[in-house]
Amino acid sequence: MKLLILESSGLVASVAVMDEEHLIGEYTINYKKTHSQTLLPMVDALITNLGMELKELDAIGVSKGPGSFTGLRIGSATAKGLAQALDIPIVPVSSLEGLAANLFGTKDLICPIMDARRNQVYTGVYRYEEGSLITVKEPCPLPVKDLLDFLNEYGMPVIFLGDGVPVYKEQIEEKITVPVCFAPSHLNRQRAGAVGFLALQYFREGKIEAAREHKPEYLRKSQAERELEEKQRVQK
Repeated sequence: MKLLILESSGLVASVAVMDEEHLIGEYTINYKKTHSQTLLPMVDALITNLGMELKELDAIGVSKGPGSFTGLRIGSATAKGLAQALDIPIVPVSSLEGLAANLFGTKDLICPIMDARRNQVYTGVYRYEEGSLITVKEPCPLPVKDLLDFLNEYGMPVIFLGDGVPVYKEQIEEKITVPVCFAPSHLNRQRAGAVGFLALQYFREGKIEAAREHKPEYLRKSQAERELEEKQRVQK
């Protein structure tokens, strides 16, 4: 069983090929270029360097969101196009769960945060129990203050990671009352290998979609949509 994994929910573009035993190859870029410029060329380069053909794949794993609206659309469209052409299913994985998988096995709470602007983050809270990722708080957009209130009340040590950390680190350190640390640079951003770790599990559990059924999970409307609704509300 071989899966191609696509991760483009944030600033990082990452692709990987995995089987049930190995991370066969991974290609990750976090440097300025847009996902529309990088994602398909990265897939082509990885498959070529591994000496594989796309027809060997059994499924496409993709980070389904939340995250960047543009990045999610690019990842989703790429996954759908490849899955339709190859007649294979898609395995959707929460981008927040994928981030949490970077910290497999920790006893602390894991709190991935992705900057959603206006002092809000896309977040969820997770922990590991006997090797399984358990959801403590479901993925949602949340004001940073509300997230910190939740964590303080929960009362366990917590590890933060994600692109929201550099934006809100000072506020976190100022207001958190439980033991806190921040994931190091090699573990604090999205990786296709971590998404693939969960995608393999979900594939075995039958948590798959046909290409025509797949769509990103944004968790909230885009800024343009919100501004339009506000304009229409004011006009009424």
